[in-house]
Amino acid sequence: MHYSFLMIFLMIFTLSGNAQTKVDSVLSSISANNKTILANEQFWEAEKLQYKVGLSPYNPKVDYDYLNGSPATAGNQTEFAVTQSFDFPTAYGKKKQLSNDQIAKAELQLAAARQEILLQARNVALELIYRNKLQEELMIRKQNTEKWLSNFQTRLDKGDGNILDVNKAKLQLIQINSEFQENISAINQLNQKLTELNGGISIILTDTDYPQQPEIPSFEAIENEIEAANPVRKYLEQEINVAKSQVVLSRAMSLPRMEAGYRYQSILGQTFQGLHVGMTIPLWENKNTVKVRQASLVSNELNLQEHKNEHFHKILSLYEKYTNLKITLDEYKTLFGSLNNTELLDKSLTLGQISSIEYFLEMGYYYDALRNYLKTERDYHQTVSELYKYKL
Repeated sequence: MHYSFLMIFLMIFTLSGNAQTKVDSVLSSISANNKTILANEQFWEAEKLQYKVGLSPYNPKVDYDYLNGSPATAGNQTEFAVTQSFDFPTAYGKKKQLSNDQIAKAELQLAAARQEILLQARNVALELIYRNKLQEELMIRKQNTEKWLSNFQTRLDKGDGNILDVNKAKLQLIQINSEFQENISAINQLNQKLTELNGGISIILTDTDYPQQPEIPSFEAIENEIEAANPVRKYLEQEINVAKSQVVLSRAMSLPRMEAGYRYQSILGQTFQGLHVGMTIPLWENKNTVKVRQASLVSNELNLQEHKNEHFHKILSLYEKYTNLKITLDEYKTLFGSLNNTELLDKSLTLGQISSIEYFLEMGYYYDALRNYLKTERDYHQTVSELYKYKL
């Protein structure tokens, strides 16, 4: 049973070179299929249409009155009127500017939300690559331990072995099988998460190679790049523009509202007709509106300053983390590039230069270091990914 499962898993990894789903392809698919992204797009499209509501003048008003006179000699009276109300002329330009600012803000909100989802998907994909690489190493370790267990058992059966060696190999194999199964479970869960992010469309990521990372410039350069392209900062800046437009519009709306039209009246065979002109007196309706908008503007400006400060220190923290991880990763690469522990330990155990306990102990040290190497590699790529989040 275990043998069959192992062979299937080996076939998957053997074929993965021809059937790999690359990280960029995964992100492209998720960008097109993610339900949250699609829902956000529809929501903000509706909001952008809503922002265009109210740009046109008010609907015209038509009044018609027919009044019977009493007594009959008084005659009947007919009145007809068509009137059109409109804001002070400058208000329409201000409404249009506010609408454009709100639409631009909506685009930035959509971009920021999309980036968060794609960063999550990329980190899941990078975690999967780490798990796939770990699975390859666990598979090698599993096969190697099974080989030595078989060897120890054969020697014991021939009367030339040691039961302690057999038991030690069995204990090691139980531990390795546990890690092996646990890692398979983690791989399955991560692939399920990618499928969920892909709108339920299945994704199986079998890559064991990380995507090539760009060269990271100095902190000052990368910080400027990130801030220049950061949609959250642009969104907060656009909120200030919206607030400014609202202040200007609220002032324009405090000006008199106009009304013009045509009026007709008929009574006792006499007719009267002419123009109708009216104007509201802005006394109470928009009281304190400008003050409210100005307070909102100050609040938005403070939000932007807070974000700049918080984001700067977040970038600084990520850059320091990247620098430290790169140093450690380079050291691991140099070390493991020259190590050949498995082959040397196998040879030493075969020649009887070390005991099985020493062998498994040294192999444990080696694989602990290897796992830490793989974790460092994963953390490095995820940190770089977060630094370049603005490019997603």
